Amino acid sequence: MGPEKRVALAFQMSEQARQTTAGGIGDRHPEYSDDDIRWAMFRLIHGDELFRKAWPDAPILEP
Repeated sequence: MGPEKRVALAFQMSEQARQTTAGGIGDRHPEYSDDDIRWAMFRLIHGDELFRKAWPDAPILEP
């Protein structure tokens, strides 16, 4: 597999992981909007300290 295919595969796998994570958050919290799911995912990925620094006014939602 050449470098272009490896990069494309990495991007595809990353997108699939994001979709799976967002789906899991949505399944656990059916009351969340799409924006809520995005905030919860950002918190999960970046951790509470960095999340709060980057988005001080964002809601703190359980992933």
